[in-house]
Amino acid sequence: MSKFFKQLSIFILAGLLMAGCFEDNREPQPLIYGDLVTVENPEAKSQFFMRRDDNKLLWFEEGYTQTFKPDDGQRLLIYYNILSDKTDTGIYDYDVRVTDAYNILTKGIFQITPETQDSIGNDPIDIVSMWIGSKYLNVDFEYYHSGSTVHYINLVYDSIKVYEDDKIHLEFRHNANKDGTFYKQRSIASFDISSLQSESVDSVNLVIHVKKPFQTEDQLFNRTYRYSTGTSSDVPGYDVVRKKIGSFVREVEIK
Repeated sequence: MSKFFKQLSIFILAGLLMAGCFEDNREPQPLIYGDLVTVENPEAKSQFFMRRDDNKLLWFEEGYTQTFKPDDGQRLLIYYNILSDKTDTGIYDYDVRVTDAYNILTKGIFQITPETQDSIGNDPIDIVSMWIGSKYLNVDFEYYHSGSTVHYINLVYDSIKVYEDDKIHLEFRHNANKDGTFYKQRSIASFDISSLQSESVDSVNLVIHVKKPFQTEDQLFNRTYRYSTGTSSDVPGYDVVRKKIGSFVREVEIK
């Protein structure tokens, strides 16, 4: 019996040594980054610049597909490898290889009126995370759908409602179009909030109202929009885009 255990120990040790050798011989894998970017592509080319919310400028060198020509100003969630550092050029920061890219629903602030109240809707929705990057309020959210009905997402300002806290109150609205609740879906939307800037101050305090499922009171998100301030990886909620989301909304499902 002791001879058996001795042989077994030798086999286990040999296996561990071989595993260590295999691991040491493997090629190091390039780091994959995830970021929200705004496309700078006025000439609709297959190579173009993309600006991160921290103002770093990326050059689309290769990857994804060479027929990929997003519109100028389009917001994207991209996953990419950094090929080379170009900060010394003084023009841009990195050459990158894009491995995945997703269009992000991008809108401004909608000024609601009594006539548009019904079309905007106010159906329940779950917020995963909410953060400000550059001039955008970014919202990572989840909702239920049947797979065949268009849903509408908007950031709304209602001038009829009056608040006395010296903050700007906005509403994140969801119109489910009476859709069924069969499947859970997740997505990100970006809203351009630069229209809220004022020359007299360098920041504004926001309160975002959200109708959460099975709750009578709105869920409130307090955020501060500081002009010309980018987003870094330590901003609460920003880690969302550094984890691959496997269930993104197709373009036909939300608008």
